[in-house]
Amino acid sequence: MKAWLALIRPGDWLVAGVGALAVAAAFPLLWRGGPADRAVIRLDGRVVAEYPLNDARRIEVPGPLGTTVVEIRPGRARVLSDPGPRQYCVKQGWLTQANAVAICAPNHVSLALAGRQAAYDSLNY
Repeated sequence: MKAWLALIRPGDWLVAGVGALAVAAAFPLLWRGGPADRAVIRLDGRVVAEYPLNDARRIEVPGPLGTTVVEIRPGRARVLSDPGPRQYCVKQGWLTQANAVAICAPNHVSLALAGRQAAYDSLNY
């Protein structure tokens, strides 16, 4: 295992270090969604509801397995309950940043937060 370390030159370490720094700097600069201002609820990929994140409310979305309940509070939203077996979308917790998504795939329901700037132009599953 140490034989390959002898083949690495100082310039190789420099290139690897600069690459690691570039990746670390890119995350906070490029992977930000900014503040969210509305919640978008989809069923089978179609938008079924869109609500501002100003007021508290609960929305029930009927899906093939049962009803998914989405809870909205000022500045955040979450999937409160879902009939899916693994509960991944419920375990996602509160979403607060734009472009954050919780997908309840077995029930074909998704919750996405949107802001003024979209980082991507579609969501498919």
